[in-house]
Amino acid sequence: MSNYKIITDSTCDLPPKIIKELGIHVIPMEYTLDGINHFQDVYDHGEKTRAFYNHLKEGKKPTTSMINIERYMEIFSSYLNQERDVLHISFSSALSGSHNASRLATLELKERYPERIIRTVDSRAASIGQGLMVYHAAMMKEKGMDLTDLADWIEKNTGSVRHWFTVEDLQHLKRGGRIGAIQAHVGTALSIKPILTVDAEGKLLNAGKVMGRKKSLTELLNRMKEESVDSKNQVIIIGHGDSREDAELLEKKIRQTLPVKDVILTYIGPIIGSHTGPGMVGLTFMGEKKEN
Repeated sequence: MSNYKIITDSTCDLPPKIIKELGIHVIPMEYTLDGINHFQDVYDHGEKTRAFYNHLKEGKKPTTSMINIERYMEIFSSYLNQERDVLHISFSSALSGSHNASRLATLELKERYPERIIRTVDSRAASIGQGLMVYHAAMMKEKGMDLTDLADWIEKNTGSVRHWFTVEDLQHLKRGGRIGAIQAHVGTALSIKPILTVDAEGKLLNAGKVMGRKKSLTELLNRMKEESVDSKNQVIIIGHGDSREDAELLEKKIRQTLPVKDVILTYIGPIIGSHTGPGMVGLTFMGEKKEN
């Protein structure tokens, strides 16, 4: 029943402790900085990530790469050869080609291993939103849910994950094509902070804006107050781009306002951080299902 491995991409941004405790295989994604290729260290406790954000603060401009079919086949096969099945939970297909690569790898491997179950599921999520879905999947696996039922559950519940985040520096969103140059310059001058989300299709959306950092953190809290379901039984995740004090402030605000079961605090790694920059703070929790 439970002889399968949960695999995901390093865009899940889960902390090393959770990855180890839940036995998740996290595939490192690749980024390029100063012409040198790096794989995200999924077991980094912050030292390498802080160094990465320091490079961004110096004006460095990294690029990121998707995981290719061959890499997925290599990793999936390593478990299939042990007579273990595979459940892969991918980064949103609306934000990366990695999901399609994992899907094509799965199709080919099903022909080679017809006796094994191989499922790849589009999380329709990014960063800690993807991480929250992976966390729930791993917890249900521990309780004995089989692979097929778990994959079906994920597909039915991707629209229940809420992701809300804000960024400190609009220039990184400008570079990624999310906002225009004039909007970025004016917004930076006026200390305008965007409030962003990921919709039910896994696409990044600009959902609003506020003036100043403290108001942007309060807005994340307000979104949770409006949209969370049964918060007292929820484990939520707060992620940050080397801005731990702000992330801890948000955690404090939430604990003072809403009952929650637990809060996971984590770094936003270099893959997502390449596009959101230093100072990003994100919040993810479960809400009512959004329809596509």
